[in-house]
Amino acid sequence: MNGLVDIHCHGAAGAEYGSSIEGSRTASALHAEAGVERRVASLVSAPFARLVEQVGTLAPLVADGTLEGIHLEGPFLAMGRRGAHDPAALADPDPALVERLAEAAALGGAPDALRQMTFAPERPGAAALVRALVEHGVRPAVGHTEADAATTARTLAEVADLQNAPALVTHLFNGMAPMHHRAGGPVAVALTAAARGEAVVELITDGVHVSAEVVRMVFETVGPGAIALVSDAMAATGLGDGRYRLGGLEVEVTDGTARTTDTGSIAGSTSTLADCVRWATEVAGLPEEDVRTAATTTPLRALGLTP
Repeated sequence: MNGLVDIHCHGAAGAEYGSSIEGSRTASALHAEAGVERRVASLVSAPFARLVEQVGTLAPLVADGTLEGIHLEGPFLAMGRRGAHDPAALADPDPALVERLAEAAALGGAPDALRQMTFAPERPGAAALVRALVEHGVRPAVGHTEADAATTARTLAEVADLQNAPALVTHLFNGMAPMHHRAGGPVAVALTAAARGEAVVELITDGVHVSAEVVRMVFETVGPGAIALVSDAMAATGLGDGRYRLGGLEVEVTDGTARTTDTGSIAGSTSTLADCVRWATEVAGLPEEDVRTAATTTPLRALGLTP
């Protein structure tokens, strides 16, 4: 299964992206062997200095083509929707961090390494963060948020207008309030924007994060051109059950499902994107052509990458 593009992946083979150059290469190799041709390395929330260090570690791998780029999932996330992110690392948006991360990427030989950053738009300073990200060519991604529908709609529209491209929504349904018929929240807004061609929504089709009927509903509502399948794979991918770490948190993997030991939140997946593609076709029953579009051309377009 060749040519897949994973724009949200934290590691594999016992290693987290950014932990070391060797570990990051090992993680990338496992995904490549599974048929994931292009990979964006995701970093979970951490203290600013640690994130700068991790970007510096990954930048040479972007420069040599091992990785397609870097995704910062945090640290500007909502406390109440943090999932498997260390609460001690969360902070209000600070454009100065974007400058520091861009400098670290440039020093590592890959000035364009930063591809996307997930943030909660309701946190103070989010508007300034969006402008800073777009100025640096980084795609702002709404996620891990407690924002209401109005805030989400305003932010997605601002992002799309500033970058002249669809906004990105990090793993739809996960890390946000569930849609209710009297309060649609981020999910309803994201689906509406995606149906209009103004947003691309990530979906984790590992069989754990989102049910088959909901995955089918999203495909049939917005189409594969507005969906980017992602793995959200963590260090346990390619290995078995046991204890692992995701950023600053301890994770227990049982029957292939990763959860934090403190709160029981789902902590990424243990599937490669190739596994997610198979689940979407064989279990969710989606057309193979649609699934491949969502796992190849749409994620590239979502980040403004060349085919």
